[in-house]
Amino acid sequence: MKKKEVKPRQIKETAHNTLREAANLAEQEEFVLRLYVAGNSSRSRSAVENLKKICSEHLEGRFKLEVIDIYQQPIFAKEGQIVAAPMLIKALPPPLRRLIGDLSSETRVLAGLDLHSSKE
Repeated sequence: MKKKEVKPRQIKETAHNTLREAANLAEQEEFVLRLYVAGNSSRSRSAVENLKKICSEHLEGRFKLEVIDIYQQPIFAKEGQIVAAPMLIKALPPPLRRLIGDLSSETRVLAGLDLHSSKE
């Protein structure tokens, strides 16, 4: 059998198509997010508001958000290995990520969620 010669342009087009397919899959993935807060503190309220704003702008219709108050449900803090609050855990899609704070830096939150900022 004779080997088929692959031209550089074909390799480049194949790589481009693969990247495009990966980007399309990433846009369709559903995000499972858990936000652990500590009561009704100002930082907790800010984290909830900031995260809802970011999700509505960048993940519309593609996310599930669970807000867990570690004062009301301390067992979840232990199971989730929560060391600080507010803490956001991105459970899906992999890899698992943890973000601590009031989530006021949209750029950092988007990077933590493996999303690209539209402001870049």
